[in-house]
Amino acid sequence: MDIPILISSLPNLPLFFSMFFAIYLAAHLIVFQNWSFKLRSEAASCLISLAHGTPAVFLACHAILSDSNRGFATVNTDFQNTVLEYSIAYFVMDLGHYLIFNPSDVLFIGHHLATLFVCITCRYLVFHGAYGILILLILAEVTSFFQNVWTLARVRRPDSKTAAQVYGVLCPPFYALYSVVRGLFGPVFVYKMLIFYLSGAADNVIPRWVWVSWISVVVTAISVSILWISNRWAELYRERIVISQEQKNR
Repeated sequence: MDIPILISSLPNLPLFFSMFFAIYLAAHLIVFQNWSFKLRSEAASCLISLAHGTPAVFLACHAILSDSNRGFATVNTDFQNTVLEYSIAYFVMDLGHYLIFNPSDVLFIGHHLATLFVCITCRYLVFHGAYGILILLILAEVTSFFQNVWTLARVRRPDSKTAAQVYGVLCPPFYALYSVVRGLFGPVFVYKMLIFYLSGAADNVIPRWVWVSWISVVVTAISVSILWISNRWAELYRERIVISQEQKNR
């Protein structure tokens, strides 16, 4: 049996959620057991993000390329729905993490709720439009591996020379990739989506309020991403200035 067909035949949401939950528990109890509770909790979130991000990119690419009838208003294929469910399970799991361990982080909680709204309405309400949503998923998650490694190195750099070195080496290329994907490719693709939806070509299968909500969520997410990476570039610049001054004073 073909792997995509096999996966699509399984009870996806419970299966995927159980997988992410198991990874989360393993992170707490095994992988990061010697870390402090605060750092262990953040690292556990990073580990399930790693388990979701890169696989989701490959799965979404396969789901898109295997569908010969691609378009912003085409009906979702079974495998496209499976990929959406894979992401829904992850975001539900990570949302639970934030609500329990970091309820003050309203930015991430809001991001996860908005993403869940888009994925759930596409999968379970309108059954169309997965092509565009999965492209956006690819653009969002293609930097996931680097961002999670960067995050782990960032939180450990005060007490780990190796983590500090990884952080220093990874910052410029990660920031550059993130800037191009979120600051260029993302806006261009969303613009194409908006032009298509404004034409009314999807109104018979995707209600206007749904696609308007999708566009609003994505534009907000991209705007926040651009603000976030701008702050990271400014932070890196300040750090390099400090290092340069320290070297001159030696």
